Amino acid sequence: MSGALYIGLMSGTSMDAVDAALLRFEPHLELIAHHSLALPEELREALRRLAAERSPHPLQCLGELDAHIGELFAECALGLLADCGVDTGAVTAIGSHGQTLYHAPHGDTPFTLQIGDANRIAARAGITTVADFRRRDMALGGQGAPLVPAFHNALWRDEGEERAILNIGGIANLSLLPAEPGAPVRGFDTGPGNTLMDAWCREHRGEPFDADGAWAASGSVDDALIARLLTDDYFAAAAPKSTGPEHFSPEWLKARLDGESADTVQATLLELTARPIAEALRREAPTTRRLIACGGGVYNGALMARLGELLPGIRVESSATHGLDPQWVEAAAFAWLARETLAGRPGNLPEVTGASAPCVLGAIFHA
Repeated sequence: MSGALYIGLMSGTSMDAVDAALLRFEPHLELIAHHSLALPEELREALRRLAAERSPHPLQCLGELDAHIGELFAECALGLLADCGVDTGAVTAIGSHGQTLYHAPHGDTPFTLQIGDANRIAARAGITTVADFRRRDMALGGQGAPLVPAFHNALWRDEGEERAILNIGGIANLSLLPAEPGAPVRGFDTGPGNTLMDAWCREHRGEPFDADGAWAASGSVDDALIARLLTDDYFAAAAPKSTGPEHFSPEWLKARLDGESADTVQATLLELTARPIAEALRREAPTTRRLIACGGGVYNGALMARLGELLPGIRVESSATHGLDPQWVEAAAFAWLARETLAGRPGNLPEVTGASAPCVLGAIFHA
């Protein structure tokens, strides 16, 4: 098997599973194999309690969860290699995003916290691991997010057309890729992706997500409710900007409800994901001709249909049509970022994050 191999590990704000992708980047990007490992329900609930500051012994919980997540990430990487019959010695490095517990890019002391002990990943997998990607950017005054626009730029920029890449995970973010050579890439979080829809679905239907957006499609958008939700200052804020479920939380939503039915709320939450994406794209990159979508939200047919309605004249399509399945794009991005780190190349884009300078991201944990 020619060409260096890298593994990317990712667990998003939905806290549902660890995704692992095995890739080769030379002579071109090739997704060789992928693997997903569900987070046990007990572990997922412990993460949510700690993130919501409801743990009885928070420091003990933090230390234990950091260890558990590190072990789970290592298990996922080894499961991936076992599936495809690749020896650990053939892998140059693992890039681990970790599990975000809290992202607070504003205030007097901005910080972001991802757990999943990389010492354990490197030790158990026997593979050099790069982790803690976000905090160097924050040390230079950036928001530490989003980081994937640099990968999107390397993979999908095209001098023939203005493009945007949309990632719909728990939070939705846009990467704006100009056609003009040398023009800077821009990117930012638009607001909630799946996080509020998933939380509402768990609470009212006992299901982890709204499959294909069918429940949302059965309801109707409440104009008064969507107007209240969109008054949040985040939507009008200028980039650089990033956010997370600690801001757009179930408590944030419930404080703005006024007796609406559950299906009406779900329909309105889908609109709350779609409308800020479309409005940001029209405002920030009005000449965009193609929107390439990735992340779990791509599998929500109702959401994708709504984006198509809101963006006439723009071709909205899955990243699968451009060679990379939408579920594995973020894991692939952190494999790529690990490669950049080991090569001593900057992985952030200051125009996106607001950092004062480009920088090499992450810390290296040798095998």
